[in-house]
Amino acid sequence: MTLSPTRLRVLVAALLAVSFLGALDHTIVSTSLATIAGDLGALEHMSWIMVGYTLAATVMLPVLGKLGDVVGPRRVFVVSLVLFLAASLACGFAPDLGWLIAARVLQGLGSAGLQLMSQTIVARVTTPRQRPRYMAVIGAAFPVAIVVGPVVGGLITDYSSWPWVFWMNIPVGVVALVLAIVAVPRLPGGAHPRFDVPGSLVFTGSLLALILAVTWMGDDALRPAAIVCAVAAGIGILALIVIERRAAAPILPPRILRDRTILVCLGLSLVVGAGLFSVVAYMPTYVQMAYRASATVSGLVPIATVLGMLVSSLLTGWLVSRSGRYRLYPAAGTALAAAGLLTMALLPPGVPLWAPMAVMAAVGIGTGAFTNLIFAVVQSAASRDDLGAVTATTNLVRQVGAAVGTAVVGGVIGFSVASALPAGLDAATLTPAVVRSTPAAVQDEIGLVYHDVFAPVFLGLSAVYACGVVIALLLPPGRLSDETPAPTASAPARQPA
Repeated sequence: MTLSPTRLRVLVAALLAVSFLGALDHTIVSTSLATIAGDLGALEHMSWIMVGYTLAATVMLPVLGKLGDVVGPRRVFVVSLVLFLAASLACGFAPDLGWLIAARVLQGLGSAGLQLMSQTIVARVTTPRQRPRYMAVIGAAFPVAIVVGPVVGGLITDYSSWPWVFWMNIPVGVVALVLAIVAVPRLPGGAHPRFDVPGSLVFTGSLLALILAVTWMGDDALRPAAIVCAVAAGIGILALIVIERRAAAPILPPRILRDRTILVCLGLSLVVGAGLFSVVAYMPTYVQMAYRASATVSGLVPIATVLGMLVSSLLTGWLVSRSGRYRLYPAAGTALAAAGLLTMALLPPGVPLWAPMAVMAAVGIGTGAFTNLIFAVVQSAASRDDLGAVTATTNLVRQVGAAVGTAVVGGVIGFSVASALPAGLDAATLTPAVVRSTPAAVQDEIGLVYHDVFAPVFLGLSAVYACGVVIALLLPPGRLSDETPAPTASAPARQPA
């Protein structure tokens, strides 16, 4: 569907606003987490404020993607935005932790719909050649939220009350809703409006069990539950295969997995999830312990990473939209990120903090070169009827990669640090404040321990990106077309190189 330039700008502004709200809501709450849990008297269960949101936002991606293909992305988008705003209002009025977790689950459901339908709507109203530019603009919401969220959350917590962490979504969301109702066209659903309810339920349950198994496996107390979840996930996947073979409209159409371009993009999405999110999650800990930096200073390294991502993503989107050629950027980006993480592994102890900042900025630049581009490429390889499903699958692979990668890296760090700490120090209670209270010689020893523990972690993540180089080289040559694919097209909307 072709839109006028003015309407397209309004549409992109609305989609960017709601994408930013969804991304911001994850990062802004982390700063206020201890205050919220303390006021509600549930410090021991405060992690579920974040886990409930993340799980809901992840497991519903395939369901919402298929639903958007069936009934049209506009309906799913508007309902998701209304649900997100209502849940934000409910979060601020939460009298206890149970209420808050339930509201956060609903927030996560709404956030998943907003993220996914924003990408799907852009794909439906633009040509493949235009998409990289607009995908990069909407994708900018994530790195900006990483930088802005903790600061805004801290200011609200310090100078106001924590309910405003959630209520601040309301005015921006209402404006975005009005813009969306005006600008988002009434996009039709698929040619075969059927929805696979049994497959959706089994898939959601299996994915939920898998994520919980990965998350809990590193906790001795929760390991039995993790094993049960892993077994349940395995049984669910087997049942899903049987159900999907008989389904008239499977939630994950097998045809989307027969295209080489789609498979390569899924592999690259997995690299982003497992490679980038793992290192960003633990980088502040590394800087605080290895460099004895404050919590504020430790945030500079991940900020340098996401700012590199932001600049690279916007530049790459603009370049690909001009030429239509995209194959170079994933290969060059994964190679640069792999080299950056290899450099991190080889950095000697005691180098100035600007060195890891510069290196991680290079990792961000390499990752940003393809992190949003692959959505435009994967959508160009799918028919219009499968845009929601293929976009959801790409997001899902990234989320699962992030969950598995973060859990594995966290387990390696925890085990290695505990076994290498000097006698008399307990890894379970070791905080930056405790480290600063020890003698200078002990601080140096602890810093060296963290440096030596993280070196093989960086090396392993570099290997993940090196695999990404191989995957990127398998991407078929082609150019993004200036024409929108037909609703039932099965061939990629690409032109020969």
